[in-house]
Amino acid sequence: ITGGGGSIGSEIARSILNFNIKRLVLLDNYENGVYELIYELRRKYSDDVVIDVEIASIRDKQRLEKIFFAYKPDIVFHAAAHKHVPLMEDNPYEAINTNVFGTQNIANLSVKFKVNKFVFVSTDKAVNPSNIMGASKRIAEIYVQSLDAKLQLESYSHTRFVTTRFGNVLG
Repeated sequence: ITGGGGSIGSEIARSILNFNIKRLVLLDNYENGVYELIYELRRKYSDDVVIDVEIASIRDKQRLEKIFFAYKPDIVFHAAAHKHVPLMEDNPYEAINTNVFGTQNIANLSVKFKVNKFVFVSTDKAVNPSNIMGASKRIAEIYVQSLDAKLQLESYSHTRFVTTRFGNVLG
């Protein structure tokens, strides 16, 4: 799970641990959120599943490649993103660099390492975007959908892409 320590990534982690998985890898570039989450999850599931944490940026393709090589994931939940509209309006470079190019890195490596399913967590703000955050997520959606379509045309049998949009997450 990219963005594993964030509001959406941590909820995905809590939910999928109910599905008898063997290993959970949480990837995040912000250590505080993931630090708290791993201790919560290890207390609840210590005997049932291996939980690994990788502190890394989705913008660092070389680091990501090493992580994909080490774990060879079956499913990738991509929740890492810059999500705060006002901050991204002031920092458009970061919105594009993370939300577009970071997503591209994760998606391309998912294909390269034959991940079975790639679940992209987008936002309702990608619908007719009126701000840089929504536009960056919409561009990332288009990239993921195009990559999936290309792979379908080439009869590539491994990675399937799914996009889901979340609204504001409170609590």
